Amino acid sequence: MKIINVGVVGVGHIGVNHARIYAQLPNCRLAALLDSNHDHAQKIAHKYGGTVCSSLQEFTSLVDAATVATPTQSHYQIGSYLLEQGKHLLIEKPLAHTTQEAQELASMATEHQVILQVGHVERFNPALEALEAELKNPRFLEVTRISPYPNRSSDIGVVLDLMIHDLEIVLHLVRSPILSIDAVGIPVLSSGEDIANVRLHFKNGCVANLTASRISRDRLRKIRIFQQDAYLSLDYQKQSGYMLRLQGTKISRHRVKVIKGEPLLRELASFLECARSGHQPRVSGYEATAALDLALKITSQIHRKNSSQD
Repeated sequence: MKIINVGVVGVGHIGVNHARIYAQLPNCRLAALLDSNHDHAQKIAHKYGGTVCSSLQEFTSLVDAATVATPTQSHYQIGSYLLEQGKHLLIEKPLAHTTQEAQELASMATEHQVILQVGHVERFNPALEALEAELKNPRFLEVTRISPYPNRSSDIGVVLDLMIHDLEIVLHLVRSPILSIDAVGIPVLSSGEDIANVRLHFKNGCVANLTASRISRDRLRKIRIFQQDAYLSLDYQKQSGYMLRLQGTKISRHRVKVIKGEPLLRELASFLECARSGHQPRVSGYEATAALDLALKITSQIHRKNSSQD
């Protein structure tokens, strides 16, 4: 099997884990690293391998595929250059700063016949795969994602930082146009919203209620789904869940079978397989653009409401 030379642009909090996993995946060689902090990149290279590059052009010459894990505002500039050079890309979420930039990146990947996967890592959580095996026709979804303040991603609010994971999943599960959005959110420690709630009404009658907060001492990532004959509850963090189902006149409860594994490792292995085979990834530029567009509509509504109250 062909060995793929991969690289990571941006080896901070997220990118360093991409470097770690690429260094251990079979038929893959961590060939290059690029970061604005050259000394930090040298430390990562010493630990996991790869040449520390001084320019994007040098980086491009060494790789077949790459992760882009830089601040969101730089995704378009870096991503468009690499795509035009024929490199397969995994760009961390959110895909871009605007919907137009995201659409252009998705179109570039199609034009240059390369893979563009977006880092919605929760789609590779074994808990979600287990849930989908039991899912039929969701009518109501309750999604909660809370965490301590990250001291990173300060350029975006909690909707684009955290909730976007769940927005992409909800769009994937419901598969129906959105009729209405009702969102609220407030800034606490940053200029953007740090806690937010949104209720989505879909054309097929399904309703989704999502809450995201980065003002907590605890971590929680759960999804609860109600459908006509069952209730499903899954914990992404613990990779566990259970189902309540009506059987005759009785309600039965059983655990959802989850084969546990590291979502990021599964995501990167899938990315490399798509790069080899040409198969479309689970979250391509087009799915990621839809999630970004929804997230931006939510943040816009939040900002309008907050501005009207000033």
